[in-house]
Amino acid sequence: MSEAAATPVSPAHPIGLIVTDDLRRSRLTVFFRLLLAIPHLIWVSLWGIVTEIVVLIAWFAALFTGRVPDGLHNFIASFLRYSIRVTAYIFLLADPFPPFGSGGSYPVDVRIDPAARQSRLTVFFRILLAIPAILLTCVFRIVNQIVAFLGWFYCLATGRMNEGMRNISAWLLRYETQTYAYLFLLTERYPSLAGAPTA
Repeated sequence: MSEAAATPVSPAHPIGLIVTDDLRRSRLTVFFRLLLAIPHLIWVSLWGIVTEIVVLIAWFAALFTGRVPDGLHNFIASFLRYSIRVTAYIFLLADPFPPFGSGGSYPVDVRIDPAARQSRLTVFFRILLAIPAILLTCVFRIVNQIVAFLGWFYCLATGRMNEGMRNISAWLLRYETQTYAYLFLLTERYPSLAGAPTA
């Protein structure tokens, strides 16, 4: 038996970050990026309040049935997909102004598998189990802000995002996405440091 055949292949993480960005940036929208993002930040905040309530309902549902109902799963997934698009826009991972929702396509998008059964035990202790990943996500967010700050100057000077900086930022954002998906009960799979965003 060959080594390749003997080595088990782990399935892809149920939550993935898809990056199809072409690295070109408009200097004008880069310069005013934070101001342009204000309407989205307001909408993310309002939608987030409702999502917190939905996640609590989903927690009780998963605790009793072992599964988040499809309707709740889809609502939470839509919020996560939209909020990550907004974050990608602010961090200069993508250039187009994002739509106010999760529909359509965007150069940085989130792949979320359908709802699946989850262990009631891990659902019950989800917040406690997520603490290490949340702490790491906070560190990653700080690093990503530094990368975005440096990228802002690079984009203004060249009209493009540096590919290496984009890839690092996308990798950090992928882990953050998986962490929130785990916390929001979209998956039972713990966030992974392995792999890279898919193109």
